[in-house]
Amino acid sequence: MNNSLAPAYKKLFGEYWVLWFEVSNSYSIIEPKFKLLLESYLESNSKADFLDTISNDMSVSESNSVSETLFSYLNSCNEPYNSTNIPFTVLKTSQRNISETYTFEDKSIQINYDSELVKMTVHPALATYSKAASNNNILATFDLFLENDELLLFQDEKLISSASKHSYHIIQGKFIMHLLCALYNNLETDWIGTFHGSTITDGHSSILFIGDSGKGKSTLCALLVANGFQLLADDVSPLLSKDQHIYYNPSAISIKKGAFELLEPLVNGFENLPIVKFNKTKGDLKYMPCVKPNKDHYPCTAIISVNYKPNSKTKLEKVSVKTILETLIPDSWLSPNPLHANQFLDWLGQLAFYQLTYSDTQSVTTEIAKLFKQLNKKL
Repeated sequence: MNNSLAPAYKKLFGEYWVLWFEVSNSYSIIEPKFKLLLESYLESNSKADFLDTISNDMSVSESNSVSETLFSYLNSCNEPYNSTNIPFTVLKTSQRNISETYTFEDKSIQINYDSELVKMTVHPALATYSKAASNNNILATFDLFLENDELLLFQDEKLISSASKHSYHIIQGKFIMHLLCALYNNLETDWIGTFHGSTITDGHSSILFIGDSGKGKSTLCALLVANGFQLLADDVSPLLSKDQHIYYNPSAISIKKGAFELLEPLVNGFENLPIVKFNKTKGDLKYMPCVKPNKDHYPCTAIISVNYKPNSKTKLEKVSVKTILETLIPDSWLSPNPLHANQFLDWLGQLAFYQLTYSDTQSVTTEIAKLFKQLNKKL
């Protein structure tokens, strides 16, 4: 058989195998029975050999069906990875209608926008840092413009990303990645990935919270911050190859209108935060700035899939890697570098996986505090 279609890496997590295919930079979660069939298929010299291997356990029609399924599976897992080729585009400096400088302690960047609407793409999450550079030392200059319904993101006058205005989250993610590179003096190729999730630290380790939009992960993080924990990253959590730690993302927590009433009595000054109207589907938003943690990065000990359910009891239960990766991977960026893929699988192997259902603010805070103590003992 064609062994070039075989996964480059494989790792067992409980009852599931996670495979990584280099050509497509894709991860697949399979059960042991399927893996045995897959290995037998790949080790066979021909289709006839494979059918002969499994003929004692299946009918001819079943054997053929299994062979076709495996062939289709391998082909789908080996569709070439499309790394976006950024065309050369000349920056139109005449579109620099609005300019903001953002200062993070002693480091500053500048962003130029062509309109107030485009400014809303990234400014609200960084508004608390909008101030003049104290030493006129600008690490990087970004330009964000809208042209023919395409958002164009430049860094130091070079186009680094473009996306439809309806896919503005792509630009947001790309900008955060390059902001982090500037702040930590890294290249994009130094990161294992950026996860679509929010990370909380207790000052010793961190926990990554994931979940589909509306499941309550940002609200939960705001609750935890109000109860003494610290926000390491909201929405985009970056993992560095050098130490496999999650690094601080200075963006404020994005809070939807449905959580305003819940958080107002718990978060000092929450009622005074301005309401941001940008996307009709997301509705009114508030961006809650948080105090920077004591350190720039922390090891991660667990990933928790969050599900806010009104009037539910707080329930924290262990789940499989399959449950976690099916939520984590689709909206995250993961490096195509084989070294990083191997590191990612090894990193996952050190974590605990949970699903959290909650509605009560006090009990969920207590439950997360207990989990931090339990996991920190294993560090």
